[in-house]
Amino acid sequence: MTVRQDERLADGAPLVPVRCRRCDAEVLARKSSWEQTSIQWSARARASCTGLPEDGLGTCPALRSAIQEAALTGAITVVDG
Repeated sequence: MTVRQDERLADGAPLVPVRCRRCDAEVLARKSSWEQTSIQWSARARASCTGLPEDGLGTCPALRSAIQEAALTGAITVVDG
């Protein structure tokens, strides 16, 4: 059986760990552009996040802020920056 390579991340930008300053939950995040962010939640991060109920988008506002800061400082590469 042949395993097909995942082409979705063909640009080479990986998901990188980002930690929320409020609740210390750690997720994997990727910025395809300044407007688009991919977040991979673990069960542990979802359980420890205190900001999820605040936001109808399914992302903690404090975590969004931490991801934005990581992009601004270069800790996360913005692919289409």
